[in-house]
Amino acid sequence: MAPVELGGKTIVITGATGQVAEPVALALATDNEVVAGARFRDGAARGRLEAAGVRCVPIDLVSGDVSGLPADADYVVNFAVAKSNEWEQDLRANSGGLAYLMEHHQDARAFLHCSTTGIYKPMGHHVFAEGDPLGDNHGVWPFLRTYSICKIATEATALWAADRFELPTTIARLSVPYGDRGGWPAIHLEMMLNGSDIPVHVDAPSVYHPIHEDDILAMVPGLLGAAGTPATVVNWGGSQSASIEEWCGYLGELTGLTPSFAPTAETIDSVQIDLTRMHELVGPTTVGWKEGMARMVAARHPELLGS
Repeated sequence: MAPVELGGKTIVITGATGQVAEPVALALATDNEVVAGARFRDGAARGRLEAAGVRCVPIDLVSGDVSGLPADADYVVNFAVAKSNEWEQDLRANSGGLAYLMEHHQDARAFLHCSTTGIYKPMGHHVFAEGDPLGDNHGVWPFLRTYSICKIATEATALWAADRFELPTTIARLSVPYGDRGGWPAIHLEMMLNGSDIPVHVDAPSVYHPIHEDDILAMVPGLLGAAGTPATVVNWGGSQSASIEEWCGYLGELTGLTPSFAPTAETIDSVQIDLTRMHELVGPTTVGWKEGMARMVAARHPELLGS
């Protein structure tokens, strides 16, 4: 399964104003016709995309209005996610919206759907492989009560549509994405700046696989190349694991700030993942988490370095 050649292609990227998708859209627009689908409520993000040559097309995944997107696109990368915390709206936008999107693009060469490792059933420090039990991982967070269940439903839609339309598909379960535009570690940095306690699970340490935006971009061609029918399902994260406690401690070393942790059972548990399949399909990541987080601090708070 060789990576696809992305040059001179028409690529649809949904959720293109988001933290994860925007850098991908901007980078791919250098050598491709990139069409961004989103609600475009963030005018500044739309401006950045259009300045880079990205064609912006408003879409509504709740109603299924994706008609403005080019049906003859070569590749589709779906980063869109609805997190209104309203069950009907989020199910319609995430699961139903994906059905409309895959139907509209059923003739694409490949379809990449970005899922999340937040769909795994909490099991302490178990290392999750792709076939392990799914569950309401985010149910402990009232402000994200719909997230895990909607993501599981959306994966079911992707599996069905890949078969129904014979559309080669990859479902990539993304771990903690971060980079210059933010991410969970960036939120923790802001919490350290304002003196807030950082929740960590009582079953310490809280371990994940943070993945830098550079590696996300680098792996898109390989994940598209791995698409199949039935859909390929793969964990997607940084090859190095790190805990919240570790990366906050390192952010403290870089900035002179001291993290304050608040152990609780009312936060998500560790989600360590088995990356064997990812390494077989697309190889390891190249940005170590310490390097990536140092770059994140330099981009977002350069005044803190050397303090």
